[in-house]
Amino acid sequence: MFKLFLSFCIFIFPSVLSASEQSKDLVMNALVKELDRSFSGLKKAEKVPLYYLGYELTKSKVGYLSSKLGALDYETGFETSKLDIDLRINNMELDNTHQVKGGAAWQNYAETADLPVALEGNEDALRARIWEYTDKVYKKAQESFTKVKMNKAVTAAEDDPSPDFSPAAAEVFYETVTLPAPDKAAWSARLKKHSARLAGYPYIYDSGATLSYENENRYLVNSEGTRIKTGNNYLTLNYFLTSRTTDGMEISRGEQYAADSFAGLPSEEKVNADIDRSIAELKALKDAPVVEPYSGPAILKARAAAVYFHEIIGHRLEGHRQKLEDSGQTFAKKVGQKVTSDIITLYDDPAIRDFRGIPLRGFYRYDDEGVKAQRASLVENGVLKGFLMNRSPIRGFPASNGHGRRSSGLPTVSRMGNLRMTASVTSTYPELHKQLIEECVKQGKPFGLVFEDISGGFTNTGRGSGQSFKVLPLLVYRVYTDGRPDQLVRGVDIVGTPITSFAKIAAAADDDAVFNGTCGAESGWVPVSAISPSVLITEMEVEKSQKSQQKPPVLEPPARAPRAAK
Repeated sequence: MFKLFLSFCIFIFPSVLSASEQSKDLVMNALVKELDRSFSGLKKAEKVPLYYLGYELTKSKVGYLSSKLGALDYETGFETSKLDIDLRINNMELDNTHQVKGGAAWQNYAETADLPVALEGNEDALRARIWEYTDKVYKKAQESFTKVKMNKAVTAAEDDPSPDFSPAAAEVFYETVTLPAPDKAAWSARLKKHSARLAGYPYIYDSGATLSYENENRYLVNSEGTRIKTGNNYLTLNYFLTSRTTDGMEISRGEQYAADSFAGLPSEEKVNADIDRSIAELKALKDAPVVEPYSGPAILKARAAAVYFHEIIGHRLEGHRQKLEDSGQTFAKKVGQKVTSDIITLYDDPAIRDFRGIPLRGFYRYDDEGVKAQRASLVENGVLKGFLMNRSPIRGFPASNGHGRRSSGLPTVSRMGNLRMTASVTSTYPELHKQLIEECVKQGKPFGLVFEDISGGFTNTGRGSGQSFKVLPLLVYRVYTDGRPDQLVRGVDIVGTPITSFAKIAAAADDDAVFNGTCGAESGWVPVSAISPSVLITEMEVEKSQKSQQKPPVLEPPARAPRAAK
């Protein structure tokens, strides 16, 4: 979610090192030596034997700058080193990670430890800490497996008896991803300019500009022979502005730009132009009418459509959800069946680094289980073909396709990377807009809706909850059938159920756009991307947005030299 202003481009490429240089890596040596020693010893233990051991050590260098009203208000930078341990006992058919029915969906079999960065300069000290945490995880695994066996003895048989783990090829890869330190003085000055541009408007109650950057390198080693070091850079330049209407509704505009290098972030002129547009949009939103609950035709503009597909279908095609006993399993038994329009194809490919020059946050080379990133075919010409898979197999899908992901300290599950929706038949956006009006006339609706921008959303996947989703729009227009100009409106959320909503897609444009963001689920927060063209949906339901009961401030913000909103 986050993107220097230079007159030339600097491209940052990872440096792939030779085997001799890799052998000099103290961290890699410590991980491999202690893994080999621990695995050899623990698989011979008197209790239930160890059959798999994996270490992931993540080193991050993080920086953050923020500015408000022309002043720098926060700056920080730090380094972290986290060790995650995946340890499995008994065998692949049944191990300590098996779901305990009636309890938590996932036992926290992935243990994490914060390692002092200074330890990385002392192999013996680092090995000692790795040994210490491995012992704790092994003992916890024995307790968990006892609970698993007892639970299986007293509960009903599972619908999907697939094993708990699947084999994967040993991978060997070594790269070090670097990120040169930013010119903090230059960036501070630029952020001050951007945030000062947002000052002086009585209807802007809060605003700011931020820059965040992270250089991450991950070590992955396991008892199957995988030896990987790989990494990513995540940079985001962001600005925001908020207000409140007289009826208490919070409204906001803003933009965020993602990149993998400082040179990849947009120019100062580009951001300033976007800020001016957002100021005008916020002013218009304050006076925009509220839309009443509605069901009818709608268009999701390209980036908004990308978020929509992520929420309504992406999470429900994550493989582990197809066998969890407390999951809704919406599409578990629909493989080979038509689930949407014939023109729609959907896949996820984390191996794609950029789309038309735009870096994708969901790019990675290897997932958090050491499996190489691969394209996962999900829907082809409207027919469901498969799922996002990690190393937890399900009926009909016995192997991982490189989508096992997590944030440190949480168990790895199947997650999205770069979700892509394509259409075999497309038109220009003006033609799609015309089709929206025609569909409204056909249904006897006086207007349709166009969703220009969406902030995000959430979806319920548990069996005990309604199988529904909610998407949170930021900029919505009403399109009339009688020739009146499109009208900006506010106060609506998109709601629905996935099977019905996914089937209502009727047409698509040729204007693909990228959404870069961060997605949260039971395995934590992971960087993701989604790509989609604008789509026409024949029936979409919206409900009133939540709002506060607070009035706008009694006094206007302190006066500054105002700029006329364009």
